[in-house]
Amino acid sequence: MMLRTLPARLLVLLLAATPAPTLAEESPMFAIAIHGGAGVISRSSMTPEAEKSYQEDLGKALDAGYSILESGGTSMDAAIAAVKILEDSPLFNAGRGAVFSAEGINELDAAVMDGQTLRAGAVAGLRHVRNPIELARLVMDRSPHVFLTGKGAEDFALENGMPLVPRSWFYTERRWQQLEQARRGERLSAADIGYYGTVGAVALDAAGNLAAATSTGGMTNKKWGRVGDAPLIGAGTYADNGSCAVSATGTGEFFIRGVISHEVSALMKYRGVDVAEAARTAIQGRLAAMGGDGGVIVVDREGNIAMEFNTEGMFRGARDARGKREIAIY
Repeated sequence: MMLRTLPARLLVLLLAATPAPTLAEESPMFAIAIHGGAGVISRSSMTPEAEKSYQEDLGKALDAGYSILESGGTSMDAAIAAVKILEDSPLFNAGRGAVFSAEGINELDAAVMDGQTLRAGAVAGLRHVRNPIELARLVMDRSPHVFLTGKGAEDFALENGMPLVPRSWFYTERRWQQLEQARRGERLSAADIGYYGTVGAVALDAAGNLAAATSTGGMTNKKWGRVGDAPLIGAGTYADNGSCAVSATGTGEFFIRGVISHEVSALMKYRGVDVAEAARTAIQGRLAAMGGDGGVIVVDREGNIAMEFNTEGMFRGARDARGKREIAIY
């Protein structure tokens, strides 16, 4: 029977009882945010050519992760794809662009976390792994542990079919000159030291699952096997489907002491604040009060994104299924 032949009263009741399709039913929400470090990044210190190079590599990473989400892939796959591109770029302090330790060696750290299961994997002190973020995932997926370091982590990589690369893969003249400056006792900017060069990604997939991934080369001229916040779950990396996914960059010791990434999640989960307020409170409040600086990227379970920092700038980008695409530095 055609609807127009129904009595008017019955037609009104029928239409009222039919639920309208929601936005989520029409188009599943997914989103990704990335960062390439935060610090003393000003327009006056950046040439147009350098700015364009940073924006291009950030764009490549952002779009690589988003394309995975758009095709129905997982948040973990998307976050790792984005971070790998930043690790392979010589511009950022991770992977190929990592800073040198006091021994003249690149020592790399990384971590991943799955918001659905709260499983995580982390590695530190790597010297021969091209993409530390991939090894962090292997630790999560193929070992009973969360955190592996140094030679043991690289033995695990070989046992799981991951080839190692020579240390020369990570050499860049810019980073070597920064080490030489530090050895001579010359004052380096925070960006040159490497405090803020960490890279990371957070993502929400169409299934509603969150993931976080973070990778870094640490600090220029670091000694004694120093490890920062990036590979420490809850400090530099955290994800929980009940709240959000977080990746941090900044003065690692302060992020460790304040457990800043978990702080963002806890503010949302237990205080009920939104993602923007949680990020702002953690960075402008707790971190700043401790004397630390840096920033976080955060995505919540509805696809809302916050990119909060208390420094002059943060290399960052965000993209979502609503049509947003943003790449920014200052």
